[in-house]
Amino acid sequence: MEHLKTHFRKELHIKDEAIIIEGPISTPSLMNYHFHENLTSFRPATKQFQAILSIADLSEGRIIIARKDNTIIGYVTYLYPDPLERWSTFQMKELIELGAIEVIPEYRGSGIASNLLKVSMMDEFMENYIVISTEYYWHWDLKGTNLSVWEYRKVMEKMMAAGDLLPAPTDDPEIISHPANCLMVRIGKNVSEDSIKQFETLRFFKRHQLRDMREGL
Repeated sequence: MEHLKTHFRKELHIKDEAIIIEGPISTPSLMNYHFHENLTSFRPATKQFQAILSIADLSEGRIIIARKDNTIIGYVTYLYPDPLERWSTFQMKELIELGAIEVIPEYRGSGIASNLLKVSMMDEFMENYIVISTEYYWHWDLKGTNLSVWEYRKVMEKMMAAGDLLPAPTDDPEIISHPANCLMVRIGKNVSEDSIKQFETLRFFKRHQLRDMREGL
């Protein structure tokens, strides 16, 4: 599958400042920007920037950034699921994962995250993908936002809806280990019925495994 990428750009005005949302961004273009030192939700900023550069190098990888002048203050990443996760079991070419989304604390709640998702979906080629996001409450900034788990879940769902990602049931053990965890899904309009059925098998993989075991007896 050839992963076609079309660059889109949107300008926001927040706190009387111009914020640019754009992407997908290539590795050479990313190297022209400063990665804000407070982008540390997943790992130290310098290491996270290296991870983002490596994703941008992938054929399926997509990086959408929010920047103030030449400083990246937010981003969202898309790539194939981790080989160790169930979502890579069938190595579906049409299945990509929203791996991370982050905005520096100073600009959270200003609509940047929602706009990162909106700009992501401006590319018509995204209609060829099933996009998933696995949401685990232990990754959420509950302390920094002073929100309860369920308040944060509500905010997260509203943000994801900006990219047309909606909650979907699954029997994935890690997701169902806590009721606040969830799987978010967007199925592009060009995804084949066969791929959708294969994805349904992935969502309820344990159920299908048990059924296959019974039929094999």
